[in-house]
Amino acid sequence: MLYLVKEVELAVRHLLDQIVGTAELTSLQYTALTVLERQPRVTAAALARNSFVRAQTMAQMISYLADRGLVRREADIANRKHFLLSLTDEGKRVVDSLRGPVASLEASMLQALNDDDKGRLRSSLQECRIALEAIRRG
Repeated sequence: MLYLVKEVELAVRHLLDQIVGTAELTSLQYTALTVLERQPRVTAAALARNSFVRAQTMAQMISYLADRGLVRREADIANRKHFLLSLTDEGKRVVDSLRGPVASLEASMLQALNDDDKGRLRSSLQECRIALEAIRRG
């Protein structure tokens, strides 16, 4: 089962990289942007956790995204050691421009499943994620 999950992950990542590559992004960078869209004004550490990358990787990613004008860094008034990150208008535009193609990829991946199957798949994957998160926490 783990091998199958990894195969799906690799296939999705490859195809997603092709889509987001048109905006000169990687799938990991796109993930970070979509996390910021859903959760604006987060720290780099929180963004790293929610984007499935290490803090060091996220620091490099933030520099690239900020240099491109997609992400804004603001001083955190509550903790001067941290910056809060959010999407710029250009970052929002880029995410919006990729929304349709990414949704089409997901629809193509799930086209053989009926609505009940899609619901069961989503529920099962969420349960797997919860179980793995519990193991990770110890």
